Amino acid sequence: MLKYNLDNHFDALLDNEHPIELFEPMAYALSSGGKRLRPQLVLMACNMFNGTLNNAIPAMNAIEVFHNFTLIHDDIMDQADVRRNQPTVHKQFDYPTAILSGDAMMIKSFQYLYQLPQEVWHLALPLFTTTAMEICKGQQYDKNFETKKHISIDEYIEMIRLKTAVLLATSLKLGAIAASAPEEYTNTLYEIGINIGLAFQIQDDYLDLYGDPLTFGKKIGGDIACGKKTFLYVLANTQAKQYEKEIINAYYHNKNIILSERIENIKQLYNRLNIPQTYQQWLTKYVNKAIELLNTLPVVDNEKKQPLQDLINKLKDRNR
Repeated sequence: MLKYNLDNHFDALLDNEHPIELFEPMAYALSSGGKRLRPQLVLMACNMFNGTLNNAIPAMNAIEVFHNFTLIHDDIMDQADVRRNQPTVHKQFDYPTAILSGDAMMIKSFQYLYQLPQEVWHLALPLFTTTAMEICKGQQYDKNFETKKHISIDEYIEMIRLKTAVLLATSLKLGAIAASAPEEYTNTLYEIGINIGLAFQIQDDYLDLYGDPLTFGKKIGGDIACGKKTFLYVLANTQAKQYEKEIINAYYHNKNIILSERIENIKQLYNRLNIPQTYQQWLTKYVNKAIELLNTLPVVDNEKKQPLQDLINKLKDRNR
């Protein structure tokens, strides 16, 4: 695999940019760590098709900067105080600064994308712009679900496909495009990314309630606190009897009850409904599908597939 210190790279990416009041919050967002999953996927895909680091860097810059832009605005919409164990951008600075810096990061991501060779622009630009719009659609569906009474599993899966999975899919496809991979293989990588993204998001929903706050990097029960309906919530309301649904929804939406009590009672109800076990079945389904698709790429050496294979396998045990 292409070797690169991603943290050092993104920590220094916006050095010497001015005005400082605009770029300091952008650098703060980029340097706060995280899993660097999306640039890792770019590097993996580029390497699978014998691309160089110079091929990959513009693509991974565009992806990671765009991703962090979405996090800044997502935290504003959710009124979240903490991300990656540190204050969110709007808490560290202020709301106007966070909005403007987020906007600038979105624009900056396209500037990085234009650093790809011109011969792949006709593939990279439509992919990136389509993905950007799909993420906005997914975010709006997510907001709509906060007030929608009934959400089917299919509706929820489509929402997280748009909000989360398409950017992971685009990371893989864009990395392969940067390496001039054949279209049929870039499309397969995109589908692998969709399944990774679906697995990743339902795991994220699970960790929001069942994770360790020290390793997860966010407050446990944050989705409940802001009334966000998660995969666990949708599963529970699909499986529960009417009186159980009423209890779940009472704890979910009654902010007169202490948050810790709401979280604990919802968790107990989910446990009685075997929601953790049902969630695990769905997670396994998407992980297995991603592995199955990866195995359909015989043109790629097994050694070059292995980093992506390892990443997919680790999804089942992710704790942050």
